[in-house]
Amino acid sequence: MLSVSGEDLTRGARVSFGGIVKEVSLAYCPEARVGDHVIVHVGFAISRVDEDEARKIFETLKELGETP
Repeated sequence: MLSVSGEDLTRGARVSFGGIVKEVSLAYCPEARVGDHVIVHVGFAISRVDEDEARKIFETLKELGETP
């Protein structure tokens, strides 16, 4: 995550998806902080993942041709 703003249910973040920056809601993942890796579904961060898990996810997406 690049930045976080707002409070409680209006809390949101700017995240980078392979260089594409999007705004997402943190309503379901209030513990997320700048620098964390999160799983995003339909505009909502739904869970945090550690750096090793994030790397594995990116490798799999790259193998599938789903990343730029």
